[in-house]
Amino acid sequence: MKELLYLKDEQLKGFVEKLFIGYRETFADAKKVLEKHSIGIAHHKVIHLISTYEGITVSELLKKLKVTKQSLNRILKDLIKLEAIFYEKDKKDSRLKHVFLNEKGKKIFNEIFSIQKKRIYNAFLNSNSEEVMFFDNVLKKIINDQI
Repeated sequence: MKELLYLKDEQLKGFVEKLFIGYRETFADAKKVLEKHSIGIAHHKVIHLISTYEGITVSELLKKLKVTKQSLNRILKDLIKLEAIFYEKDKKDSRLKHVFLNEKGKKIFNEIFSIQKKRIYNAFLNSNSEEVMFFDNVLKKIINDQI
């Protein structure tokens, strides 16, 4: 692994470009589903997080998305209007609201995820198990294990 100590800026730029294009392509796969429901990538990010962290609070969503309260509220209002999410007040602290996907929200998430899953699955299918594990470890280090 000593060769990694000598990575040149051009090689690092190449990695950043691959991350960018991988992100772009993975989220572009979902575009038709999002357009069908007249929502965008920001809505998709919120739907994804609510699916992953069922019952997540609004404040936890804010932390994970690193957006303003105003931006998140706009997205949440759109998703309520679309009838994709619902809130439940916390049983112990009524100031906290937990967000859940309803059946329509789960359907939207599953449509998007099934498309994205194909791209990721094919990449992993064409990789050996060691490459998959190293990829996961490197991604975690890039994001500082903040998930």
